[in-house]
Amino acid sequence: MQEFSFKKNDILETEIVDINHRGQGVAKVHGFVVFVDDVIMGDIVKLKIKEVKKRYAVAAMVELLKKSPYRVEPDCKYFWACGGCQIMHMDYQKQLEYKKQRVMTDIKRSLADDSIIINDTIGMQDPYRYRNKGTFPVVSHKGKTAIGAYKLTSHDIVDLEACIIQQPIADVIINTFRTLMEALGIEPYDEIRHTGLVKHLIVRTNKNDEAMLIIVTSKNKLPYKGEIVSELLKKAPTIKSIILNINEDQTNVILGFKNKKLYGETGLSDWIFDLEFSISPNSFFQVNPIQTEVLYNQAIEYAQIDDTLNVFDIYCGIGTISLAMAKKAKHVYGIEIVQEAIEDANKNARKNKIENVDFYCGKAEEIFPKLHNQGVGADVVIVDPPRNGCERSVLDTIIKMKPVRVVYVSCNPATLARDLKILVDGGYKVVEVEPLDMFPHSVHVETCSLLMRQNRD
Repeated sequence: MQEFSFKKNDILETEIVDINHRGQGVAKVHGFVVFVDDVIMGDIVKLKIKEVKKRYAVAAMVELLKKSPYRVEPDCKYFWACGGCQIMHMDYQKQLEYKKQRVMTDIKRSLADDSIIINDTIGMQDPYRYRNKGTFPVVSHKGKTAIGAYKLTSHDIVDLEACIIQQPIADVIINTFRTLMEALGIEPYDEIRHTGLVKHLIVRTNKNDEAMLIIVTSKNKLPYKGEIVSELLKKAPTIKSIILNINEDQTNVILGFKNKKLYGETGLSDWIFDLEFSISPNSFFQVNPIQTEVLYNQAIEYAQIDDTLNVFDIYCGIGTISLAMAKKAKHVYGIEIVQEAIEDANKNARKNKIENVDFYCGKAEEIFPKLHNQGVGADVVIVDPPRNGCERSVLDTIIKMKPVRVVYVSCNPATLARDLKILVDGGYKVVEVEPLDMFPHSVHVETCSLLMRQNRD
């Protein structure tokens, strides 16, 4: 690579050729990569270099010389400051194409197999107000309480009155709580000085427009509980649960392990297909209910389960995929590390009168090999890991177990591609990959992949 001759504060004109995984525009100047905020592919811009590294530079847009044909006006007035959505200024159809290309690029970089079918991204008819969970940091800003979202790549807060990817009841709750904190003199938490009380608000909603509010505090207390609960219910009467979550640690982890019920139920119920699920404050549940059913239908189609087949669901959460599969399978084994989620999973099995499922609490990389060594096997394995992908021992156990089909649900194309390569080297073929838009207007993309065991024995 030739030496980059530009320096900080240099001005240059160039075209944006791509968007990276963080939502930054990518320009290439004399073969050198430059990352730029607030642009999309096809924009021609004047840039000012802010920082120069060995392999790349970071620049700010000085002037938009020519708009990309894919550039649109964002529907959210907070978009240019808020880091919650990264590509709302891109035409929605182009967003779907971009997400497919991200998946294709990562998989083809990892696997030299042109026979893999990578379908178009399944999008939403209405890509707004889709989220059933919002996490809102609470801070003091210029002497006032601010509740909203972090700015891109910072811990500065954008104080939000409305978020058009959340359910409307979330707007009512955060605005009401902000007013209450101001009126009652309740202090936001200061992460630098470690003073103050309220750290975050988390709002979960369901298909019935009911809500659970989780108030995360730095201490085991909340003054004026009665007034707060009464005013919240007055403004948002469909709140079914208000929980105080205590997180005394000085950490970036949002939720603590101790919950106290202030009002209503200990959790919230929601539905996927005809199954009802109880969701506890610390449990994972897919954030886009419309696309979740699309995703699970795809997983069920790939799995081709019938009542003769046993299934492993690894990283099962509260048992959503497990119970959907159990309605068709001979038996399902679910594994999840979060104790509260496993308790919910067992409760959900009982609630839905499903008996052909067993849930195990522990690390997947420990429980799965242990069960395999005890002789527990499966015809189909489904994995839905966190963003860092599967632990190597999980993949090795799949290879040893030799299920006919593996269905891999992923929210990170890079770790998906890495793990697919390990499974392919272990005797599997990637047949088909379906990208889904679970998170419109963000750079994130969900995928559902089908792998088939090849006869090597």
